[in-house]
Amino acid sequence: MDARFERYKVYLTFLLFLVAAAGLFFWWLNRPKPPPIIIVTPVPTSTLTPIPTPTPSPLRVYVSGAVANPDVYILAPGSIVKDALTAAGGATQDADLTRVNLALALVDQQQVYVPHKGETVLPVQPPVQPADASSAAGGLVNINTATVEQLDTLPGIGPALAERIIQYRTENGPFEHIEDLMKVKGIGPAMFEKLKDKITTR
Repeated sequence: MDARFERYKVYLTFLLFLVAAAGLFFWWLNRPKPPPIIIVTPVPTSTLTPIPTPTPSPLRVYVSGAVANPDVYILAPGSIVKDALTAAGGATQDADLTRVNLALALVDQQQVYVPHKGETVLPVQPPVQPADASSAAGGLVNINTATVEQLDTLPGIGPALAERIIQYRTENGPFEHIEDLMKVKGIGPAMFEKLKDKITTR
């Protein structure tokens, strides 16, 4: 009886071992799988080089007439006639400021003349002539800077009318728009139609 029990005990132990081994095997097969490891490679951000913008040049303006200190002054871009008068020490007591547009924008190499009270004939101021006074890009004649000879090349504009254009911009300041050219005596809509594609104010 004891021998038989010992023999069954061995079988039973082996059977329990097989059951435990089978259980471990099935558990290993059905175990929860870990989430996949994702490796993210950072994409380098491109650094855009900003496009440099041209720095506006200072304005060289000659202030004369009824001012405290007539001279050539260097002014910041975007300055107006009032800034030029301030740089020249202000107007004198006999200055006729009602004939001066203090809010007018200045251009390089412009002359600002402040008339005296009672002055009727204003001195002829030389036109503004930068390095390329003839025109801007595209061969357009700049009516704010062109000389008599350059204006004379335009259709219908002779020396007399060219002088009138220069006299007008001297007394009233530079033209803001090409249409302002029709404010000059002798230039009407018909002539302007011939000129509009050949002129510029910049």
